[in-house]
Formats: sequence, structure tokens, C-alpha cells
Amino acid sequence: MSSVLGVFGFVLLISPVFAQPPLNRILARVSEEAEILQQNAPKILTQETLEQRALMPPSRFRPRNESAATGADSRLRVREIVSEYSFGVLSDAPAHNLLEFRQVISVDGRAVQTPESARRALSAAIQSADDRARKRMLEEFAKNGLVDIATDYGLILLMFGSRAINNIKITPLGTSWVGTEEALTLAWQQTSSSGGALEFHGRESVRRALRGTLWVRASDGLPLRVNAWLEYTDPAKHLIRDDANVEYILSSHGFLTPASVVHRHLVDGRLMTENLYRYEPFKLFTASSDIKFTDLPATAPPAPIKK
Repeated sequence: MSSVLGVFGFVLLISPVFAQPPLNRILARVSEEAEILQQNAPKILTQETLEQRALMPPSRFRPRNESAATGADSRLRVREIVSEYSFGVLSDAPAHNLLEFRQVISVDGRAVQTPESARRALSAAIQSADDRARKRMLEEFAKNGLVDIATDYGLILLMFGSRAINNIKITPLGTSWVGTEEALTLAWQQTSSSGGALEFHGRESVRRALRGTLWVRASDGLPLRVNAWLEYTDPAKHLIRDDANVEYILSSHGFLTPASVVHRHLVDGRLMTENLYRYEPFKLFTASSDIKFTDLPATAPPAPIKK
């Protein structure tokens, strides 16, 4: 009996090694999924809920009770923003990269406009697709009392498209689990800042190279989660770190869509802002004056990589 158990245990240990596809096939599947998302993203729409938790400067009010003053150095502010959410391409951008577009529906449970009005405004913004329209949308978004806004993380999978992946260094790390899925873990790092995160500081902007971890399903290379982070020292000598985890799900329509994004902004190792984005299932969006929704045509997902 002991010898049988020993052999059975040995088979369990080595079988996943043979089940895993080669790295080049895994990366080919990741690039394929990124390309399919690129093609379908401008056609889809959903509702986004952002919950932001941020440490704000202390209030001017100082309690007389000394014990009550404990912890008054900072205060936690929580905001909830619900928006109609889709993707578009800026017509005047040379790279024609996809970007997020959103129109706010409610702030902390208070209605700002109806979903129908938001969809019409979103449609108009995507059709005009110029940089000014998107900046106005971002400014309106920020006016809702948000700080350290993080956008466009829902599309981070596009960094692994067939062309962009050539500018990324990828190193296998081992295996882990994403929920109930056995996953291969890959470290990645951009070799150039040209395709990195765009940060705005007042009127100035700078691009910074990203790095992180990619989790793909061990059996066929389907992307499950992308982690991305960057660190730098600001002019005031503070260490700034932005870290995000993006969860993807394979929809019934045959392509990946973002399910959630968790972004954290840290200063000198202290968590200052946490942004949690959640997305409802995506629908087909017809960008016209008469906004209509239809079910996305059910298409067969790409064939999995054979073991």
C-alpha cells in the first residue's frame, strides 16, 4: 500500500509539468486575447462603479478633548461614483490607442443624470474622439471630489498585443492559484517608457515604464489577472508607488473583459488612496443618437492551446 501511495504522489507532482504548454504558446495566446479585446472594446458598454477611499489632510476643526484628537492628523473619505463606461480612440492620436470614456450617473447615491442621458453624452464624446473631449470628461470626473485618479487600467491587457509584447521582458516565476484556476505566474517589465503609464502633475505629464506580474491559466494560457506597478521619487523626495490588479473574465461572447480593478497609491510606504472599480457585464453599444443595446453575438472562443 505504501509503495502505491508513493507512486501516486509522484505522479501528482510531475503531471502538471507535462500539462503546461511552452512559454511561446502561452504568450501567443495572451497576444491573441489582447488583439480580440482590441477589436471588440469600441463596441461594448457597461456600468462602472468606483469606490474610492482616501486619506485626506486633517480638518481645521481640532477637538478640545485630547483623547478625541488622537488620529486627527488625517481623515478617511469614501466616495462612490457610478458611470456609463466604454472605450474609444482619439482621432488626433498618432498611435490610435484605445482609452476609457465615462459619463457619471451618480455620486454617493445622488443622481447626476439619467443613464439614458449619460449614454447619449458618451456616444457623442466617443464619436468626436478628440483629446479635448476626453480631457473635459476627466476633469468632470475629478470634480466629484476624487484624488489620485487612476484610469485606463481596464485595458492593460492590450500591452501584451502582438506588437507591444516585443517591448516587454517576460520571465516565468512558477505556479499559483487565481480563485479555483491553477495559473502560471509570469514577471513582466517594459523595456521602454514610451508605452508606459502617463501621469499628469498640474500641466506637466510624464510617461513611466511599468512592471508587474501576469497570471495565465495553466492549461491553455488564458490571461486571468494582470498586476502592474511603478515607483519613483518625486521632487519633494517622497517615494511614490502606484500598484494595480486587474481581474479579467472570459465572457460568454468569446473574449475577455475587465471584471474589476484595484489601484493603490502609496507615499513613503503609506497607503493614501485605494480605488476599487467594478464592472457590470458588458453589452453591445451602438454609438448613435438613438442608443440601443443588443446582446453580443455569441462567438466561439479561440481554440485552447493543445497540451
